[in-house]
Amino acid sequence: MSVPRAVRAEAFAPGHVTGVFAPAVVARDPRGRGSTGAGVVLELGALATAEFRPGAPNAVRIVSDVRAPLPISMDVARRLRPRARGTLTVRLRHELPIGQGFGMSAAGALATALAVTALTGASRTGAVRAAHLADLFGEGGLGGVAAIAGGGGVEFRVRGGIPPWGRVVRRDLPGRLLVGVVGGPLPSPRLLRNPRFLARVRDASAALPSLLEAPDVVGFFDASERFTDRLGLASPVVRRVLRGLRRRGWWAAQAMFGRSFFARPKLAAGPRDDLRWLSRGGFRVVGLSAAATGAHVTHRGSLSR
Repeated sequence: MSVPRAVRAEAFAPGHVTGVFAPAVVARDPRGRGSTGAGVVLELGALATAEFRPGAPNAVRIVSDVRAPLPISMDVARRLRPRARGTLTVRLRHELPIGQGFGMSAAGALATALAVTALTGASRTGAVRAAHLADLFGEGGLGGVAAIAGGGGVEFRVRGGIPPWGRVVRRDLPGRLLVGVVGGPLPSPRLLRNPRFLARVRDASAALPSLLEAPDVVGFFDASERFTDRLGLASPVVRRVLRGLRRRGWWAAQAMFGRSFFARPKLAAGPRDDLRWLSRGGFRVVGLSAAATGAHVTHRGSLSR
């Protein structure tokens, strides 16, 4: 196949905060592996631009706005690269901090997968599968791709894995969510390999099955607060922020896994004094809406043209 010039495609995948989760029973098929739990799909996320330039050299490159290597997104790009000889370059831009519980490994992997498959003409199902497997085996997370692939709002992962193995139920979340970072990143791969930590997760998520039987937004925030408190992973600074917000009439919980938090006022709007209190403390906070949709292609440039 002769391709006269470089072609380009773009995709977006939303970020995500998990409020409560439990490691799922390990399925024989890795497409059915992943956590059960609940979280919020965010309007900000990762943007990927995939460009294929035909001819030598035969290579795959990831260029991003972070200095650290991105092995999960690289794995996705290598799995899905065009069969023709040439250079595939994926440029990634992350709108939220990496390593702070905002699902950036899953978002980067899925945005990469959708952008590359938009070039090759491969299916969306294949893109989601490649991103899920790369995130799973690369120890980026236990269910982030399933959470963000199919829609926005509050997501409830009733059954682990990607469809049709997994099952996700969604509820709308009007208004804004406050998210903030109050410390350095947490090493989620190391935690997820620790049997003692996973046992703590199972104990802390004992009430999750009842939430998943009757998915409800208020129930999600209540369950997230209980999970944060019982798990005991929050740093002293995170705990101080959560206590302060709760005293002021907010739901507030730790974003899993990060030295970060998410919060929502129990009334229609949170008092401005609460935001000033956080700003005076030197905390980085931003108000976000829940995403209206899941991951999607924003520009398509097919090699088959």
